Amino acid sequence: MEIYNTKTGRKSLFIPLEEGKVKLYVCGITAYDYCHIGHARSALVFDMIVRYLRYRGYDVTFVRNFTDIDDKIIKRAQEQNTTCEELSSRFIAMFHEDMASLNILPPTIEPKATEHVTEIIELIEDLIRKGLAYQVDTDVYYRVTGFGGYGSLSGRNLEDMQAGARISVNEKKEHPMDFALWKGSKPGEPTWESPWGPGRPGWHIECSAMSRKYLGDSLDIHGGGKDLVFPHHENEMAQSEGVTGEEFVKYWVHHGFVTIKDEKMSKSLGNFLTIREVLDRFSPESLRLFIFSTHYRNPLDYSEAAMLDAVAGLNRLYTCLAEIEQLPATGNDQAASAVSKPDREKIETLAERFLKAMDNDFNSAQALGHLFEGVKLLNKIRQHLPGKPARSDLQLLKNGANTVREMANTLGLLSEEPVQYMRKEQEKILKTLSITPEEIEKAIADRTAAREAKNWGHADEIRDRLLAQGIELKDGPTGTSWQVKLP
Repeated sequence: MEIYNTKTGRKSLFIPLEEGKVKLYVCGITAYDYCHIGHARSALVFDMIVRYLRYRGYDVTFVRNFTDIDDKIIKRAQEQNTTCEELSSRFIAMFHEDMASLNILPPTIEPKATEHVTEIIELIEDLIRKGLAYQVDTDVYYRVTGFGGYGSLSGRNLEDMQAGARISVNEKKEHPMDFALWKGSKPGEPTWESPWGPGRPGWHIECSAMSRKYLGDSLDIHGGGKDLVFPHHENEMAQSEGVTGEEFVKYWVHHGFVTIKDEKMSKSLGNFLTIREVLDRFSPESLRLFIFSTHYRNPLDYSEAAMLDAVAGLNRLYTCLAEIEQLPATGNDQAASAVSKPDREKIETLAERFLKAMDNDFNSAQALGHLFEGVKLLNKIRQHLPGKPARSDLQLLKNGANTVREMANTLGLLSEEPVQYMRKEQEKILKTLSITPEEIEKAIADRTAAREAKNWGHADEIRDRLLAQGIELKDGPTGTSWQVKLP
């Protein structure tokens, strides 16, 4: 397995710090508002990574934090005339609801910043002792010039950053890029006691303290969106490596942005859709398929058309599985196979190709491409089965369907029973159509009568009229059945 590392700018063989185990830390939400689909992408990407690593046999300890004290939280709490604790608790609860709706596996540990102030203060004290932090009044800053590797994660040069920075008249920092580890209290803000006076933690220090407590000095994977590379992850690395002298993270993993009309989706721009708004219209698995159809490192442009494509793709997968599930349980032992050797080999090697794609930096887009190719081939084989198919051909189809489902499950897809899924989707769409089941059955009876009278033109006309109304007919040995045409 190879993983792209933001710090090195290339893919490299994944070798965990401890054989068979993976320590993974992901920066979670700042709890002050509803989550949008940019947050959904982050949560789904790392859910996919955790699922796949576990499928590959790794024991994954997954830590994702909550920032529950921050300038934005304080401002929003004041606007709503409530406390920071009440506000953050409310949105953390809503976040958990959203994650459950998306069928996202819970992290091993979900620490909150406010519950780890003791560890944060201890870490700041260590940095001061090492000369990497200094106090100004009741604030404490990190001394970036004291850490030789500053800028190495984001590929920035400290001198260039200094040239582009501005220092306000009252700024007391030694260097414009020095950042706050501890902020002295202001009237009306939540505060904690510290050696430097009452105040609260800075943003960056909380992740260093919490990751160290639960995962130790060095992590296998640290992840988040590309917007976190600088300054957040750069500063985390400086803090953690400054204290321990050890490499903080072996593999830095960052996903691309979600855009709308090629503009980054964000709360500050106001061009965002909440997870709840999206799930009001589309199923969680449709959103998963949409997100995983693009490689996690690439930008992802959200649109109605793209989501409808995902719905159609998901229905295509489920339809194939449902059709195969309803095939006879046993076949003809005497019949020769109707499947060519190349087609058989493609079905039998489907899992191998899927896993090879996923082993290449979690390339879910390519992996899904293999699944859709497999489903197309399974449909072709099924549609060309003779009246009494060979047992080996039926077994090939059922094994292929099981492979599709097992591989999709590593992405959190195809988790429902296919036949039940199809029935539910068809019932949902039938309610929106301008025709009732009784009217469909009458039309089928009229068509059957027309066919018996050899009035083929009228029979075709009835079939075409039903298809235009969203109803597909299937003629078989036992008569004609119907189903709602899915997107």
